[in-house]
Amino acid sequence: MTAPNDQNGAGLTFEDSLDYVTVTVGGQLLGLPIARVQDVFIATRITPVPLAPREVVGLINLRGRVVTAICMHRRMHHADAPAIPPAGEERELTAVGLEQADEAFALIVDTVGEVMRLSRTTFEPVPIHLDRAWAAIAKGVHRLDDRLLVVIDVDAVLNIELPIAA
Repeated sequence: MTAPNDQNGAGLTFEDSLDYVTVTVGGQLLGLPIARVQDVFIATRITPVPLAPREVVGLINLRGRVVTAICMHRRMHHADAPAIPPAGEERELTAVGLEQADEAFALIVDTVGEVMRLSRTTFEPVPIHLDRAWAAIAKGVHRLDDRLLVVIDVDAVLNIELPIAA
């Protein structure tokens, strides 16, 4: 990760700003609250879990800890979800490590970008026209100069029992 980017927030104090680790999924820029991110890593071996929900692509051994891997493309019902390598086959997948209730998870994403520090004043509620699948896991948005940063509700993403409309 790089040093915080002060876009829309030059000289902000910690109390005035919101910090995100940025990732992309299907070309969309997403912000993960920095306090929720434990690791950014490359996953090379994923062990499939029989009968798991489609978005749970398997388990990863990360420094001796078992981590549940969730494909964000599948979680969002994208038709263009990248192929997850079969058991025994290695391929590098970009992952963001998170924790919830003492369980470890890895979100499989397209890319991990920079850390962004944005002003709390630029945070907006989820727009009514945002795709239903995105709206189901979004806390809000920041309108940047050239694109929209969708702020992810990590708890909603990790709640696999919560169906997301296609």
